[in-house]
Amino acid sequence: MQEFTKFPTKTGRRSLSRSISQSSTDSYSSAASYTDSSDDEVSPREKQQTNSKGSSNFCVKNIKQAEFGRREIEIAEQDMSALISLRKRAQGEKPLAGAKIVGCTHITAQTAVLIETLCALGAQCRWSACNIYSTQNEVAAALAEAGVAVFAWKGESEDDFWWCIDRCVNVEGWQANMILDDGGDLTHWVYKKYPNIFKKIRGIVEESVTGVHRLYQLSKAGKLCVPAMNVNDSVTKQKFDNLYCCRESILDGLKRTTDVMFGGKQVVVCGYGEVGKGCCAALKALGAIVYVTEIDPICALQACMDGFRVVKLSEVIRQVDVVITCTGNKNVVTREHLDRMKNSCIVCNMGHSNTEIDVTSLRTPELTWERVRSQVDHVIWPDGKRVVLLAEGRLLNLSCSTVPTFVLSITATTQALALIELYNAPEGRYKQDVYLLPKKMDEYVASLHLPSFDAHLTELTDDQAKYLGLNKNGPFKPNYYRY
Repeated sequence: MQEFTKFPTKTGRRSLSRSISQSSTDSYSSAASYTDSSDDEVSPREKQQTNSKGSSNFCVKNIKQAEFGRREIEIAEQDMSALISLRKRAQGEKPLAGAKIVGCTHITAQTAVLIETLCALGAQCRWSACNIYSTQNEVAAALAEAGVAVFAWKGESEDDFWWCIDRCVNVEGWQANMILDDGGDLTHWVYKKYPNIFKKIRGIVEESVTGVHRLYQLSKAGKLCVPAMNVNDSVTKQKFDNLYCCRESILDGLKRTTDVMFGGKQVVVCGYGEVGKGCCAALKALGAIVYVTEIDPICALQACMDGFRVVKLSEVIRQVDVVITCTGNKNVVTREHLDRMKNSCIVCNMGHSNTEIDVTSLRTPELTWERVRSQVDHVIWPDGKRVVLLAEGRLLNLSCSTVPTFVLSITATTQALALIELYNAPEGRYKQDVYLLPKKMDEYVASLHLPSFDAHLTELTDDQAKYLGLNKNGPFKPNYYRY
């Protein structure tokens, strides 16, 4: 029996011209969905909504969900003690007073804690979502109720996505002086539509592999006109969010959408960076047979030493049960690969961008799309073969599940410190280039999270510090050290 025959399918075929299914507007937050189904057919752009203060400077699915969203945020705060600690320590100083931050990130309970921390530190914020499926509608409503200008809802169309970004940037009487981006779409939009805004921008903080790659391309071409902070390659982001977070959330996303059992399954993971390492470790622990594809000989050698067989995708595509992409590249899984997959093969993406799987090639008349549950499509070939596509090739864990709050606390604290650093840096400290977070800040972020584990650091004696040539208070590693 095929694993997925137990799921009832909707009658009729899904329209190929409709890029986003109605059911994709369901929320997958830990408190389930609070979406009013009667509102599903009405676009938030067509609604007239106001919060309790009479403000309509937002666009969310349903402002009435704010109470539920507030509970979500309060739950997240319990496991984000370091960020709350930073908020309390710096709240009196208001290090972001005068900062006007325009942000484009996933809008979840955890990022809401970050946004409200930035506001508590003196900043004015306008926010949109970096992924059309990852927004928790009730959280967006809670932010809007609190007075944050947020423009996002789960299940946006591509046009909605860019409209929301534009509403954040193009505002009469308000001009951003800081950018917090996740994926580079906001930065790209400002460069494309409103380049004059960069005259007032003090810096960009970027947290994703994809966005950082775009920034380095701009820098190399001499088109980067403001300083940018590469948060993605900070140790606290790369090692904890990319590795440990994905090690847990990959399983959560796959289980919620497919209920698949991994023991004995053959899985190919495309890419063995930090995200790929986390995915492979989790799958291996559950008894899956894991293959890895890589272009980098160093990462490939690491995969071999970790016990994984490194192959070309074309060598195993006919036999694997699950294909996971996490490269940050484009067309990693092509139509040719999809045509050769076995029946009921699961295909998903753990990279930020939706370019890794060639989903566009599947929108052809000879293939039938059936939506079986939120974020799960069966793509059916003429011979009856089905491929199970998750989140239409977009980021699996944040589109189909949630991610561990504690890990996001680490990333959010890093982002907050990067914004504070760039905003308050004296003129000339940072030029028009891409910078890494100072090592001292990385260590500070880590130290803020150690009390959660009741961890006690060993202190160097004066003699030991002199022997190693270190300051007793850090930094403890040189910038070139690889953790």
